[in-house]
Amino acid sequence: MELQEIERILKDVLNVEEVYAQGENAHFGVIVVSDEIAALSRVKQQQTIYAPLMTYFTTGEIHALTIKTYTTEKWKRDRALNQLN
Repeated sequence: MELQEIERILKDVLNVEEVYAQGENAHFGVIVVSDEIAALSRVKQQQTIYAPLMTYFTTGEIHALTIKTYTTEKWKRDRALNQLN
């Protein structure tokens, strides 16, 4: 599965500001920037992000998915701090 496809699917289905995917060989990670999703419990975040990708889990194109969520403000802060390091 292509990283850009994961990003496109999540952007098309979810209300997100930014999405970044990384990984290979059916093991992927996503960073999702969304105030709405970040406000949910961890379980609800996972359910929300997994839902549009479930077909790919079923086919084995995605075997594992690591999820990190950020509010817009926290993402801006973390990016600014990382640029200083």
